[in-house]
Amino acid sequence: MSVWSKLKYALMNHCETRENHEDEQLRSRYYKTTNANAVKVVKELIESSPDYELLSVSEERGEFSVTTRRGKKAFIVITVISVRPFETAIDFSVTTDTNVLPFDFGWSRCVILDLYEKLDKRLPYIGSGING
Repeated sequence: MSVWSKLKYALMNHCETRENHEDEQLRSRYYKTTNANAVKVVKELIESSPDYELLSVSEERGEFSVTTRRGKKAFIVITVISVRPFETAIDFSVTTDTNVLPFDFGWSRCVILDLYEKLDKRLPYIGSGING
């Protein structure tokens, strides 16, 4: 990642993943699992982690609302999307609550990368941004 990209992420308080993201680490990740299993695994991951608190779950829509318990306060939306019968995408949107400064020094990006790392250990990873 270039210096300008790093600076851009440091001077924002919001970060999200998408299919064709310029940062390869922030592209939508695909897992070889069913939508129901992915929702179950994400729910277990959030509930078992001391770093996150599950606020609400919409299993039929595949959306989770989560907040952080440690570090900076952040609101996280996790979206689980079934692409094919055994191909499921998981996306994140993280907004940091910054009271003093209008940016979080890249903390929202680190939250996404941490959650993807934990998911990669629990689900069979296929690839990133593969349908873009």
